Amino acid sequence: MNNDDKILIIEDEAPIRRFLDILTTGHGYQVKTVETAREGLKQIIAWNPHLILLDLGLPDADGLDFTKELRSWTDIPIIVISARDKEADKVLALDAGANDYLTKPFGSGELLARIRVALRSNINMGVIDNCKYQFGDVILDLAMQTVTRSGAIIKLTPKEYKIFTLLAKYMGKVLTHKQILKEVWGGNYSEHSHYVRIHIAQLRHKIERCSAQPKYIITENGVGYRLLSDD
Repeated sequence: MNNDDKILIIEDEAPIRRFLDILTTGHGYQVKTVETAREGLKQIIAWNPHLILLDLGLPDADGLDFTKELRSWTDIPIIVISARDKEADKVLALDAGANDYLTKPFGSGELLARIRVALRSNINMGVIDNCKYQFGDVILDLAMQTVTRSGAIIKLTPKEYKIFTLLAKYMGKVLTHKQILKEVWGGNYSEHSHYVRIHIAQLRHKIERCSAQPKYIITENGVGYRLLSDD
């Protein structure tokens, strides 16, 4: 068999990983296997697979969080393969961005059928074109999860990074305090707009050349903030 489709298996249990490897390679797919989310991310960036088979119980990351992270910059189909069999778990995975959910144990025929469906439905596979944003000499790389200035890493806190990536994804559009709070802190923080102001001030000190006269992170008085590019 000759198949150009590439499948990345992210599974920490060695027997299941070997089974998935043998099954998929035996049906002509190009396959790579890894045990952790960190190794998976490296392979996604370097190898650009057409499909990901993902276990939720990884040793270095929660599979749901990892799925959400991937969905921020790639459309590669994800089939979750998990021992979690409750309906709520399936809903959470699909809401996080998974294309399909298969409960362990499963049949070989069913998995192969779901792989074929996921590959057929994948129209815009791969990393999206705008996974990098540049503001002067500052570059936000969503795939690598880094912010650099002239090649040097700018250290952001997790909240600062989330705010910066959120603003970048909605480039030029105003995001209200409540929108930012909901996306970064959750729905229970809708009245804590001072959280946003504090973190925006910290971001400006790290991103802007002159935080008192920001060029990129712009305040819309009484509403929220927008991020502008050099264009």
